[in-house]
Amino acid sequence: MSNYILVEVNVVNRQKQQYVTIKGTKEGLTLHLDDTCSFQELLAEIDAKLTSNKDPEETPLIGVRLKVGNRFLTKKQEEKLRDVIRSKKNFLVENIESNVVTKEQAFQWNKQTEIVPVAKMIRSGQVLEVEGDLLLIGDINPGGTVKAGGNIFVLGALRGNAYAGLQGKQDAVIAASLMKPTLLSINETINRAPDITEQLESSHEMECAYIDEEEQIVIDRLQVLSHLRPMLTRLERRM
Repeated sequence: MSNYILVEVNVVNRQKQQYVTIKGTKEGLTLHLDDTCSFQELLAEIDAKLTSNKDPEETPLIGVRLKVGNRFLTKKQEEKLRDVIRSKKNFLVENIESNVVTKEQAFQWNKQTEIVPVAKMIRSGQVLEVEGDLLLIGDINPGGTVKAGGNIFVLGALRGNAYAGLQGKQDAVIAASLMKPTLLSINETINRAPDITEQLESSHEMECAYIDEEEQIVIDRLQVLSHLRPMLTRLERRM
């Protein structure tokens, strides 16, 4: 009698890795995209998933937010993603978030967040403007103007004009050793001399100006900033 050896072959059916995770929110859909697969694999899965999830009936336009993690997308790739999603008729890409930035973007971000120190007096008719935060060691005379994309800190007398938050920062502040300004502006809110004078009392302490809950510029003691704007203490946050 012949001897037979039975060989059992186990076929492992591995589940295909998911490259796209879809989460619904009140604002629309958020797509979390894998940042390790190829771009073509990503496009194919987005196309398949949005097709399978598509409502055959007419539906309102749905906003889509893409989170691409550590994947760097070129302008062409971003446009390709938008085209694939837009082809589903009722989907529209509202935002693409990436953890990766270009050198140019990083340089611009650094310029907008750095503190620029300047030691000089700003005389009448002079204008000093920086993209980030301004630390001025000196006085601002009546008729002099300083402008900053972020905060303004004056180690001296502020008797002229100060424009803070020009990068759209509603939480920007203006601080000075002597606060006697002609005009204060934070983002798009402005206080002129008559309004400011009513808030000021004779004080030998440093003071600050900020926008309160009623969207008005108010002047207070410098000490309140640690509670109102805790994000100012950058060094302490790193420790």
